[in-house]
Amino acid sequence: MNLFVESLRQVLGAAPRRPGKDDYSPAARKAHDLKKTPEERERRRKLIEEEKANLKPNYSWRKWRWPTIVIVNLIFVISYHFDVQLVEGALTASRVIGFHFADLNSALQVTLAFKEMLINLVIGTVTVAVLWWLVGGRSFCAWTCPYHLLSEWVEILHLKLAAKGWARDYQLDRRLRTVLYVVFALLAFVTGYMVFEWISPVGITSRAIIYGTMAGMAWVGVLLLIELFFIRRMWCRYMCPIGMTYSFIGSVSPTVVHYDLEKCLHEGECRAVCLVPHVLDVTIKGRATRDKLDIGADCTRCAMCIEACPTGALSFRIKGLDKLL
Repeated sequence: MNLFVESLRQVLGAAPRRPGKDDYSPAARKAHDLKKTPEERERRRKLIEEEKANLKPNYSWRKWRWPTIVIVNLIFVISYHFDVQLVEGALTASRVIGFHFADLNSALQVTLAFKEMLINLVIGTVTVAVLWWLVGGRSFCAWTCPYHLLSEWVEILHLKLAAKGWARDYQLDRRLRTVLYVVFALLAFVTGYMVFEWISPVGITSRAIIYGTMAGMAWVGVLLLIELFFIRRMWCRYMCPIGMTYSFIGSVSPTVVHYDLEKCLHEGECRAVCLVPHVLDVTIKGRATRDKLDIGADCTRCAMCIEACPTGALSFRIKGLDKLL
């Protein structure tokens, strides 16, 4: 099984594929066989019981991630309201000290709508693409997006309500995101308007924070209410074309979340907290085809799985750098 192709399949909405017998590397097969022995099963059982008995919340990465989202968006606010003019615009398109930045999905919408390539847009798009390629593809979602932060706070409330039976998490087909990606691209091309920007909670929230334009926040409120009571993280998991665009960059990013099969207890804590749990399908017992592999392209690099893992089976890695050290 080609791991790169499988990763892209999942980006497009396909369910993780169960590996066949011939897909496993010798090292992975050896690790799986060892975990099936009675001694290893008993050892894992005791370690999981000990873990649950001494469970302490770990928010080491979240302490960096949440402030980062706030600070990035606050820079836009300060620059606009105090007329600093160091940073102009919003997250969809901006200028930093006169240098253009453009969100990849917004750039695509503009190009399709106006049917021409603008040099400043090309420069801004390439700059943003290189930046997010370096730091890790879809990390825009978890480390910069203001709607993501709101949705994450709503998710915390959702889990508390669900524990009391007051909320449900209905599943949608993840292929919906691919359909919406194509639909909004076609609408931009046919109508000449950036239709997606009218309903994008990312752009609406960003502009509301910076300019105080609250007209679209009613729509954002509707989305958050749906996520609170019915579909956990609906927009980010099932609908957002922006996240999908950055996932393609994530497929070749040097910064990844790395998985070590031998260290894993398979207790599922990582998948329980993951913002996009399908990328951690490899942590299910018997699923990993390599003893060491990188988590798929749809990973947001939020690091919540790293915080939840008690054994260090998940960690950040920069490809190539570990070989130099």
